[in-house]
Amino acid sequence: PVPIIKPLKNLSAYLKISMLTVTCIEVVEAYVERTKEVNPLINAVVKDRFEEALQEARQVDKLLSEGPGDDYLEEKFPLLGVPITVKEAFSLHGMPNTSGLVNRRNVIATSDATVVSRLKQAGAIPLGVTNCSELCMWYESSNRVYGRTNNPYDLQRIVGGSSGGEGSALAAACSVIGVGSDIGGSIRMPAFFNGVFGHKPTTGVVPNDGQFPNARGVRTSFLCTGPMCRYAEDLEPMLRVMAGPGVNKLKLDEKVSLEKIKFHCMDHDGGSIFVSPVDKEILQAQKKVVEHLEGKLGVQVQRVSIHKMKYSFQIWSAMMSSKDSDGQEAQLFTDLLGDHGKPVWPLWELMKWLVGMSSHTLPAIGKEPQEKLMKLNPGGNAKLVSMGKSLQEEMEALLGPDGVLLYPSHPTIAPRHHSPICMPFNFAYTAIFNVLGLPVTQCPLGLSSEGLPLGIQLVAASYNDHLTLAVARYLEEAFGGWVLPGKV
Repeated sequence: PVPIIKPLKNLSAYLKISMLTVTCIEVVEAYVERTKEVNPLINAVVKDRFEEALQEARQVDKLLSEGPGDDYLEEKFPLLGVPITVKEAFSLHGMPNTSGLVNRRNVIATSDATVVSRLKQAGAIPLGVTNCSELCMWYESSNRVYGRTNNPYDLQRIVGGSSGGEGSALAAACSVIGVGSDIGGSIRMPAFFNGVFGHKPTTGVVPNDGQFPNARGVRTSFLCTGPMCRYAEDLEPMLRVMAGPGVNKLKLDEKVSLEKIKFHCMDHDGGSIFVSPVDKEILQAQKKVVEHLEGKLGVQVQRVSIHKMKYSFQIWSAMMSSKDSDGQEAQLFTDLLGDHGKPVWPLWELMKWLVGMSSHTLPAIGKEPQEKLMKLNPGGNAKLVSMGKSLQEEMEALLGPDGVLLYPSHPTIAPRHHSPICMPFNFAYTAIFNVLGLPVTQCPLGLSSEGLPLGIQLVAASYNDHLTLAVARYLEEAFGGWVLPGKV
């Protein structure tokens, strides 16, 4: 595990400390030193901008010294001086924007992604960019540009993907908050494996502009950009800034009465043949959540069995491959691998990979056969798309205006490096909610017997993000939330 540190408690505590006790430059210097200490072990931050960050911290201190008033600063710069990290797939001016693709190794961002710009305008200070899987389409963050990122709880374990560098950096306390994106669980899996919080907002609330690869066609309805952090109460202020005017679609100002929430619980997907069985310790953690809610809040958690969830992987795959309302085809992964250059021939790349000469990872090479298989059965795909739409209606009806579903974040605890290739479809536990468009918060629930993070997904109906965020804050208080790596 990475060295033990004593990080700042949360964003609000950080803001009080930074404005009243220490200077912004001292805070940023502390995070810079922390990253320099642990990053050689975890390889999470793949390119830093420490000098620029320190200069920006001096500017914050200058602004504070001029004394415009706390109320003014809080309103105009709600994240003033807060150190952040950003997934490398997002444009951050002056930083690389490769998404782990060797063909793009010389690409440097000349502007900021929309969410990055909004966070900077709110006063946040980016420390650097973090690792992801090749083209953000695999759940281990490893590529031929930056190498592999390691889990701070066990360096031999994966960090998830594709926002895996972000999850690892946050868990290791290299920054306060971070930016991730999610089209199949790419915020929630890393948050789960690294024991932090991650929120996939309701579809269409937070802009996806300025990331590579960006979604097109029907996938624009599935890709979500969202916040990641160590402390549950930091999700909402981040979401407000990232969403901008889109926040008006949500109900974040509504007070949530936890006792009035209708809780539902599902232990597993029903037994899909494509997915691993749910680990016993994950089931035990979920059971403890149910018992706590019933015992402390006096609510009745309704166990449900939703038959269509058994086909989560098939539904996600079919809907990801479907045409949009204008008949536009989804972009082929092999086209993205070529990135407007020479076309990539997967069989040839596989042969090169076997002798260590390919510039692509094995999971990326393997995407092409999967895409071809999906095109062989258009009739079956149409039925699966229809099933997905029916499932969406069923979920919306079940959850309604006041419902929250408890569901495993992943069937296994963080696996060892390379092992996801043997269980490639386990991401279905998160992916299904992308195509359903529902808001989901991944909430940590302490550590397993092996010292690895446990967690749970909290799911609500569209635009009811405030419910999952409120439950996440409650469960953090009840179960302890993020646990310092190396503490146990």
